[in-house]
Amino acid sequence: MSGFETMGKLVMVVGAALILLGGLLWLLSKLPFLGHLPGDIRIERPGFTCLIPLATSILISILLTIILNIIVRIINR
Repeated sequence: MSGFETMGKLVMVVGAALILLGGLLWLLSKLPFLGHLPGDIRIERPGFTCLIPLATSILISILLTIILNIIVRIINR
């Protein structure tokens, strides 16, 4: 395999992963409670809105940790 062929395959895999991640983020944005949990900070001023989703970030982190641990345990069997 040449270097360009390997690089091309890597770019395609990264592109596919980005498309899947984008689709997942798009679907998650449709959930009504994400970004509106208690603990999420929202600052609104005329012409300015700042959202700091602390509780949502912690929830997503915990869920991804559990999912990835399950996947790793299945792979290592």
